[in-house]
Amino acid sequence: MNDKKFYVSTPIYYVNDKPHIGHAYTTILADVLARYHRRLNVPTFFLTGTDEHGQKVQKAAEEHHMTPQEQCDSTVVRFQELWKKLDISNDDFIRTTNPNHQRVVREILQDLYDRDLIYKAEYEGHYCVPCERFFTGKDLEEGELCPECHRPTARIMESNYFFRMSNYQQWLIDYIETHPGFIQPAFRANETLGFLKQPLGDLCISRPKSRLAWGIELPFDADYVCYVWFDALINYISGIGYRTDEAKFRQWWPVSYHLIGKDILTTHTVYWPTMLKAIGLEMPQAIFAHGWWLTGREKMSKSRGNVVNPMAMCDKYGVDAFRYFLLAEMPLGQDASFTEDAFVGRYNSDLANDLGNLLSRVVKMTLRQTDGVIPAPEAYGDDEKELVAEIDQAVAELPRLLDEMKLNRGLETVMQAVRAGNRYLEKTAPWSLAKKGETGKLHTVLYCSAELLRKAGTLLHPVMPHKMTELLTALGLSGEAAANPAIAALKNGENVLSGKKMRDSGALFLRIQPAVPEVPAASAPTEKTSAAPAKASAPARSEAPAPVGVITIDEFFRTQLKTARVLTAERVKGADKLLRLQIEVGEETRQLVAGVAQYYTPEQMVGKTIVIVANLKPAKIRGIESQGMLLAAKHDGALKLVTVDGDMPSGVTIG
Repeated sequence: MNDKKFYVSTPIYYVNDKPHIGHAYTTILADVLARYHRRLNVPTFFLTGTDEHGQKVQKAAEEHHMTPQEQCDSTVVRFQELWKKLDISNDDFIRTTNPNHQRVVREILQDLYDRDLIYKAEYEGHYCVPCERFFTGKDLEEGELCPECHRPTARIMESNYFFRMSNYQQWLIDYIETHPGFIQPAFRANETLGFLKQPLGDLCISRPKSRLAWGIELPFDADYVCYVWFDALINYISGIGYRTDEAKFRQWWPVSYHLIGKDILTTHTVYWPTMLKAIGLEMPQAIFAHGWWLTGREKMSKSRGNVVNPMAMCDKYGVDAFRYFLLAEMPLGQDASFTEDAFVGRYNSDLANDLGNLLSRVVKMTLRQTDGVIPAPEAYGDDEKELVAEIDQAVAELPRLLDEMKLNRGLETVMQAVRAGNRYLEKTAPWSLAKKGETGKLHTVLYCSAELLRKAGTLLHPVMPHKMTELLTALGLSGEAAANPAIAALKNGENVLSGKKMRDSGALFLRIQPAVPEVPAASAPTEKTSAAPAKASAPARSEAPAPVGVITIDEFFRTQLKTARVLTAERVKGADKLLRLQIEVGEETRQLVAGVAQYYTPEQMVGKTIVIVANLKPAKIRGIESQGMLLAAKHDGALKLVTVDGDMPSGVTIG
């Protein structure tokens, strides 16, 4: 981790429509990364904003019978209101209609033009209005469809200005190959390198005003405006003072992470680096492309009517729970499925049953046994040492997992510690200790449980700032210790809780009760209708019994089946049936315990591509944590692993 500074950006979002879950996810992810780095005492800058030029904005304005600027001003509010609701802690919000940004864009254009890196030429190509991009005939699907959004393109011939992007093709290939962390995850770098195998053309960076008037006017030709992507990408440097505040710019550039969706990979990993090279600036430290939120197996889209409204989810279930679900559910870089059933399941399991239940138990026992005052502990026994090791592992692991962009894994380490806290209470039974008069041991249990909650609440605070402030306040903390707890201080090991007075603030997360379908009430008999059936009436047709054991499609998609490659395998000591496996699941390495030792030797397992349940709650088997379950078929004493036909990389979703 770079402890000198952390600069994170989101894409700037189009103002042609209201924000959706994709916008919310990227921005929440950036917010959580920024909050974690601030809590680790790393100077942090977080930039987001809106992209307010281009054909889509002009078209939306025409449809709404307003000027483009009025369209921008009315729509940008939706993003600003949602970010406020989602508790987004951005340091600045840039709009590409800001005069400062427009001036920087024009200065860069003039500089590149003066150095003959921008030239004018005739161009003929296929243009996609929604994507605002030209494509060659070989790029199109079915001869006319945009390869990005799959909509029809229009053939256009016109004079335009071009950036000499082709000058930098070999340089970009070499840079990507010699800087393995530049494009993340690594398989996205391979996608960009695949794109660069074909000749790289020059980038059209203008649009004639006769076709598109809404944009930044070229400084060297008033008949043209700047191409929206060339304009938009510059926000990452204009937003931190490039050409306006050099001290600020030097403080924050290069960016630590550009967070983007995988659908804008080419613009950020081809256009942007070549632009920066031409301008003479350092490359971003990392460009991270995350996956899409799916409904079942389909990408969410307005045309399909399956887009999740983040405002509605927050109103229904709470902002912090929504933030937690998005980050815990999606492994960064991969696609994930959003269903309300999956949301409720994780909410009830992680937040209500595990975390909320632990807080409630500890607060109530402390109020009952010590009048709410957290006692000082006595010497730790084995149970306490094991509990401390569990939460301290999360404290130690979180910075590493943040650096590796494995935030969902980091959250899971914290939740494992929370579950260990509940097991610790069951094992030590403080209610029994109170009855037996074992006051010293009771005080130790109450303190250790509260201390685990303090550390867990601090680690989870960047994800759920309001709820974790409530948790820390319930433990007797106040001020900055509750509102802005320092993760960096958790390793100090000092006792900050003894003597604090707990407060019972009620349930932290109320369990969500599954909806019960309404059964229509039977009609009451009237004077004309006897309550008893008539003798001559035909027997009523009974409904066919519901099939037993069937599940819905949403229930099926809650199970994530993925391919995994076995890296190492070894026998578990004292267990004839168990093998401990280290497996690769995409960019992630996991440990898995499997009962296959009677059928496969460790040597036979290594190198196999298997199928696993990837989102199974981790469990300890013979004291070894197993993060998933492999699939196998067993018949007449024989067992065979479930695998896929032919070569397939690890981490591929099955279904």
